[in-house]
Amino acid sequence: MQAAMVVGHTHSTVKHASLQSHKLLVTQPLAADGQSPDGPPTLAVDRLGAGPGDRVMLTSDGAAIREIFGVQNSPIRWAVLGILDV
Repeated sequence: MQAAMVVGHTHSTVKHASLQSHKLLVTQPLAADGQSPDGPPTLAVDRLGAGPGDRVMLTSDGAAIREIFGVQNSPIRWAVLGILDV
């Protein structure tokens, strides 16, 4: 799991079937201090309604992604697992 800040969203004209009707967010992973950037921005799939400025918890665990999205084969690498209270 990785804490991250949502910095925006993006659009896709062509999506894999498992991504239809899900929002794609641009997120900035955060270091352990919860403030400093930790690596380059990443794309994450969101089902919870997070928006710019929200701190979120991301997962890259394949089993969790399969369970959350109800798919067996998907190109999802990062998914929003929860919205953090600050």
